[in-house]
Amino acid sequence: MAGPAPLPAEWLFRRNCSLTPRQALLVYALLCGATLGIALVFLLRGAWMVLAFALLETAAVGTALFHYSRHALDHERIVLDAGGLLVEHADGTRCFVVRLDPAHARVELAAGLRSLVVIEARGQRAEIGRYLTPSARLELARSLRAALRGASLLYPALARPL
Repeated sequence: MAGPAPLPAEWLFRRNCSLTPRQALLVYALLCGATLGIALVFLLRGAWMVLAFALLETAAVGTALFHYSRHALDHERIVLDAGGLLVEHADGTRCFVVRLDPAHARVELAAGLRSLVVIEARGQRAEIGRYLTPSARLELARSLRAALRGASLLYPALARPL
C-alpha cells in the first residue's frame, strides 16, 4: 500500500552561462564587424594576408560560440506530483525524459566529488546533478528523499505523535 499522494515539488538546474544564444550571436556579429573592418583597411593598403587571418579568426570564434550556444540552455528538471516522478535532461538538441514510480523510487549518492545523484525505480535509472557542486548534490539527495517520504515505500513518513 502506498502512502498519501506526494506534494507537488519541482527542481530545475541550469548550466551556468553568462550569455544567451541571442546575446552570443550579437557579440559574434560585433566582433566580426570590427575584425573584418580592420582587415579591410589593411587590404586596401596592400596587406591581403591580414584578411586571410581575420577570416580564419572569425571562423574559429564562430565555431566556439556555436558550440557554446548549443549548450547554453542545457538543464535538468525533476517534477514530483501525483502522476509520478519525471526526470528530464536537456543536452544540446537532445532531451532525455524518464518517468519513475515514486512508490518504488530510491535515491543514492555515492561518495566522491564527481558522483551524480541516482534515482532508481523498478529497473529504471536516472542520473542527475551535472550542474551542481558536490555539496549541492548532497542537499538535492536529502530534499528528494524528504519529498519522496509521502509516496515511497522505501522512505516511510516520519512517525508523528498523536
